[in-house]
Amino acid sequence: MQLGKRPATGGREETPPLPTGTVALREIRRYQTSTELHHPQVAFQRTASEAARLNLVGLFEDTNCDAIHAKEGDIMPKDIQLARRISRGERA
Repeated sequence: MQLGKRPATGGREETPPLPTGTVALREIRRYQTSTELHHPQVAFQRTASEAARLNLVGLFEDTNCDAIHAKEGDIMPKDIQLARRISRGERA
């Protein structure tokens, strides 16, 4: 090596590569100990609202089928209760 010239690594020895998954585990530990929000609150709120709306729409679809099966013109609380019991798999 000539005087005044440094190795390409900046004078440091290269560290051996880390085992597979080490960096991922380090990130998991960091996120588990932090209290910061990882997803924007508005996006999470929108997703939760959409899931609740889809659940309610499905319940009313089942309720409407129950009312039609009972030959009723309107849905009634008993139809909602029946739809919930059927969807949960409860017995009578």
